[in-house]
Amino acid sequence: MSHPSFQSSAALTAFGSYVPERILTNHDLSQLVDTNHEWIVQRTGINERRISAADEFCSDLCFAAVRNMQERYDVQLDDVDFILVATATPDTFFPSMAARVQAEFGIISCGAVDIQAACAGFVAALQIANGLILTGVHRKILVIGTETLSKITDYTDRTTCILFGDGSGAALVERADEGAFIGSYVSTNGGEGHQLYRSSLSSSINGREIVTNGKIVQNGREVYKWAVSQVPKGIAALLERYSLSVDDIDWFIPHSANMRIIESVCEKTGLPIERTLSSIEQYGNTSAASIPLAIDLALKDGRMQAGDTVLLYGFGGGLTESALLLRWTL
Repeated sequence: MSHPSFQSSAALTAFGSYVPERILTNHDLSQLVDTNHEWIVQRTGINERRISAADEFCSDLCFAAVRNMQERYDVQLDDVDFILVATATPDTFFPSMAARVQAEFGIISCGAVDIQAACAGFVAALQIANGLILTGVHRKILVIGTETLSKITDYTDRTTCILFGDGSGAALVERADEGAFIGSYVSTNGGEGHQLYRSSLSSSINGREIVTNGKIVQNGREVYKWAVSQVPKGIAALLERYSLSVDDIDWFIPHSANMRIIESVCEKTGLPIERTLSSIEQYGNTSAASIPLAIDLALKDGRMQAGDTVLLYGFGGGLTESALLLRWTL
């Protein structure tokens, strides 16, 4: 089914996930800021989210998701030759979270790199994994999308604190005789990066002064307008590029940013909402972890099956878009 202009020699062979134990409900948030359960559900679709413990960090979530994958698929990691971790909330900028994973599981000879593409990070990591395997140098790559967004959320800002939660997903991508990656799409609009950011060393983005408290800052109205406009265009371009239609897609798995965004995208593209997978209701917006968490929910309840054609679409801070068409192999 792969298009002649896209090459793949990789397939997903194992999957796992982890979410922290603590649940933060909409009622809990109403005790912190001026909001209520009905208001949050109406505008976002979120019922609750998971919050990492004070001594639980991004690396811990990575480890737990990988262990969950090992338990479910009985896979060995000693021959993994590259690790990619997509996160915007690392314990430390260096060592990387990928290096922490390497050390935790005693993987002897492998590359280890963190990817910072915000909510598009997990899909971007899968795209990179396919490329690394195509070179012929790598055969087995561990890809993880993990966030502890609660640690960078301003719980006095009701426009953002209702959205974010913590979680982790892990996938094993291996060389395969028949590649399962069907097509790919990317787009970036860095000129609008100031609409959604977390500050670090500089006090400006593109010459604009920014808030420098190290918390998530989002212009929700502008990000919403961008997403509901650009994501449908990206989906249309991807399907046209590979001569496919919405009828060829068994499952649409967008970044779980906001259920209203997902509903709008489905309406504009014709992708059925009942064939759309999300983790927003249970876990909130978990950025790089939202797509793998949605996948794992569907794997656990049997909705996704081997052979399904799946469209992953990550979008968010950057502003970035990364999409993949996959033939599911688990």
